[in-house]
Amino acid sequence: MYATATLTSLTPQFRDYSSSPSPHRLSRPFSVTFPGIHHIFSPHKLLLSPARGLRVSASSQASPASIEASKLSTVPPEMKAWVYGEYGGVDVLKLESNFSVPDVKDDQVLIKVAAAALNPVDFKRRQGKFKNTDSPLPTVPGYDVAGVVVKVGSKVKEFKEGDEVYGDIHEKALDGPKQFGSLAEYTAVEEKLLAPKPKNIDFAQAAALPLAIETAYEGLEKTGFSAGKSILVLNGAGGVGSLVIQLAKEVFGASRIAATASTGKLEFLKSLGVDLAIDYTKVNFEDLPEKFDVVYDAIGQGDRAVKAIKEGGSVVALTGAVTPPGFRFVVTSNGEVLKKLNPYLESGKVKPVIDPKGPFPFSQVVEAFSYIETNRALGKVVIHPIP
Repeated sequence: MYATATLTSLTPQFRDYSSSPSPHRLSRPFSVTFPGIHHIFSPHKLLLSPARGLRVSASSQASPASIEASKLSTVPPEMKAWVYGEYGGVDVLKLESNFSVPDVKDDQVLIKVAAAALNPVDFKRRQGKFKNTDSPLPTVPGYDVAGVVVKVGSKVKEFKEGDEVYGDIHEKALDGPKQFGSLAEYTAVEEKLLAPKPKNIDFAQAAALPLAIETAYEGLEKTGFSAGKSILVLNGAGGVGSLVIQLAKEVFGASRIAATASTGKLEFLKSLGVDLAIDYTKVNFEDLPEKFDVVYDAIGQGDRAVKAIKEGGSVVALTGAVTPPGFRFVVTSNGEVLKKLNPYLESGKVKPVIDPKGPFPFSQVVEAFSYIETNRALGKVVIHPIP
């Protein structure tokens, strides 16, 4: 059972869907609040659904028990997986039906993958942008994962079979990422990179989070961001940017948040708590009289970003050229960060954002890659369900 909010404007319509009783069914209504918006969800399956537009996820309960206990103890020797054996465009991606299930090391768990998500690093890796530090081909792509533990290594202490988990499976995004990623039925992951899946969100929503939310959090920490400071987020409607906004507001206590986006996404920025939504098609943010303590550059405009900070301010960049005093970093996957942020997710203060064109089914991974490579995705591009 899910309750999902879909926002095109700030006045969504309600439709009620009945469903058969579920062991996960809530007995009482609950509420989810955006700035200026308060939704109350009944225990029935609700879909807040204007015909078109942005999907901002807020689930009423944990994902359905779609993976029966009988399946957890039986792991087949082969699986379906998306694979590429050479670097290149989306045409190098192939769906293999008889790919070997990865072995599990002592410090790892084997996950039956329920959902995965794409990030810009996924297609840059496939294009060979960092092949000198990549793992050997062939490669199963995918960083983000959400699923169920089906096997545990001998040194694993925290997780057991049947646990629902999520995480970014590659500790170092660019330096020797795993050969076998999350776009497969099974993936093996170190225990330290995972966290329990938040109880109130489903697998698709959980898969939308790990790499982006860890990047958002680590970047804010590296700038020394703290309560009372102001921030400008470039590409605030993207996967990382939308979470930088929420973390800056709810976790770090920002005094003022500005963000850039195209005209059609300004209302979305405001719904996340942005005080100043800047239309980059009409305004050069660096020309504004207002300056900021921190600029979080999630798009690659470092030369302009440094013109928007106060004296002594900081610019953190994820991509593109860096102009001092700006700096760039690559996230290190860390399950402890997810555990730290789980209370904010479970309380609804921070919410995953799934692009309205998704989730894409497992059979449409090529289409999902083609879409994320347009650089127009809003929030995260999610793959779900995975057989």
